[in-house]
Amino acid sequence: MAVERDIDDLPKNEANYTALTPLWFLERAALVHPQRKSVIHGSIQYTWIQTYQRCRRLASALSKHSVGLGKTVAVIAPNIPAIYEAHFGVPMAGAVVNCVNIRLNAPTIAFLLGHSSAAVVMVDQEFFPLAEEALKILANEKRGNFKPPILIVIGDENCDPGQFKRALGKGAIDYEKFLETGDPEFAWKPPNDEWQSIALGYTSGTTSSPKGVVLSHRGAYLMSLSGALVWGMNEGAVYLWTLPMFHCNGWCYTWTLAALCGTNICLRQVTAKAVYSAIATQGVTHFCAAPVVLNSIANAPQDQTILPLPRQVHVMTAGAAPPPSVLSAMSKHGFRITHTYGLSETYGPSTVCAWKPEWDSLPLEDQARLNARQGVRYIGLEGLDVIDTQKMTPIPADGVTMGEIVARGNTVMKGYLKNPKANKEAFANGWFHTGDLAVKHPDGYIEIKDRAKDIIISGGENISSLEVESILYQHPAVFETSVVARPDDQWGESPCAFVTLKPGVDGSNERDLAQDIMKFCRAKMPAFWVPKSVVFGPLPKTATGKIQKHLLRAKAKEMGPVKKSRL
Repeated sequence: MAVERDIDDLPKNEANYTALTPLWFLERAALVHPQRKSVIHGSIQYTWIQTYQRCRRLASALSKHSVGLGKTVAVIAPNIPAIYEAHFGVPMAGAVVNCVNIRLNAPTIAFLLGHSSAAVVMVDQEFFPLAEEALKILANEKRGNFKPPILIVIGDENCDPGQFKRALGKGAIDYEKFLETGDPEFAWKPPNDEWQSIALGYTSGTTSSPKGVVLSHRGAYLMSLSGALVWGMNEGAVYLWTLPMFHCNGWCYTWTLAALCGTNICLRQVTAKAVYSAIATQGVTHFCAAPVVLNSIANAPQDQTILPLPRQVHVMTAGAAPPPSVLSAMSKHGFRITHTYGLSETYGPSTVCAWKPEWDSLPLEDQARLNARQGVRYIGLEGLDVIDTQKMTPIPADGVTMGEIVARGNTVMKGYLKNPKANKEAFANGWFHTGDLAVKHPDGYIEIKDRAKDIIISGGENISSLEVESILYQHPAVFETSVVARPDDQWGESPCAFVTLKPGVDGSNERDLAQDIMKFCRAKMPAFWVPKSVVFGPLPKTATGKIQKHLLRAKAKEMGPVKKSRL
């Protein structure tokens, strides 16, 4: 059998081949637009040349402490300049950046620091007590084998200076002083191999220990550019950081903004008022947010909004399927919504509901319904399908048959850190298995119906909690809602709706209000979909705005089963 060959035998060489890494974006931004604003945080402003120098200082200082290839640097911070700088400075030293969710508790953070063998912990002053407690827990667990990491505290003029001084008094190194020990002209080197790890992130770990998701320089490079292309972002974009940078490295937009020589507006605390203010005063053109954040922006009281918007603002949303009612409300305010879907394991968003011009003439409600679908694969993702997991074959594109979303390509994680069992399951049969259930429409667009664990099975019938939620959001009193399974004596399980009411709604008579919501549902959905119980109150959320359904499932279970009707 003849051996297949290319048309030539030309080899790779230094002139025509280099490992892909998003670190080059920063060097270019500093060259092209050295004086353009790179990062703005309150009264602090940096230019691209300054950010490049600060990142090189960080890389140099880390290298002086022998922090390089094979080492992990943990960052526990909200959206402040230092966490942005860590996305470049840490990998410039050859190390891996691990941005830690600031809403985790100390035992969980202790697990992450131990599992990742963090050599350095950079922590914002507000969260220093949390890091300190986590390190104490880790030290007690390791006992005599514990080598404490280098502890660096990041000051912020927007916080109590006393907290910063207390951290310094306990031996932490001042971040700015640490940078001063580094060389602003440090000769950093790109990775020899683009498969080298650039970042480590952890899954939520709601049902087991969090899993460490390892990302490569190659994947980060491709996702950074892919994210800009699917969103139509232009050079010089002004991006508002409402999405936490610790969440999938800010969906890789940390690196994208350097590629576009744009401007990062850091927002320490996300409120509707702060978002509208930044749009009005700082020229914001783009931001990302989970649907619950969009809901708060769309329903903000008049005194917290600045409308009409001075320009069209592009918003990317992901994290949970957005209710069409929220998408419609945002569009009416002048926001252009791009709906995406993804996971930590796919560098953040990996599908996009690519907008079609023929949708422009449709009513807003129809546009929102179409835009609520998860859509098609990103440019940087080579494979996406919905499959029958028993047969491992694609499901028909009929919009009805459900299967599991699977993906493959260069923007799928390297794997889970130190977890061969989970890797075997995740990569079975040559695909990454998401665990999300979806249908495929005749136009090829996919639409999530639920997480496999969130499907409610009532009397043998599957109920999509997302579809029930979508209808509940249409009720005039409902601000936020989440539907989970509650034990049911007659049906095994039945839908239980947890509801937060809109501001100004009288919730004093919860019984009548619950009956009104159920009546509303009966007119719009199959009878067995209608929630048999409605619970009012605030919904528990993660740091990225996702509703924590596992806590609601536990609460529904504690409530006991719905009793069989005597009628």
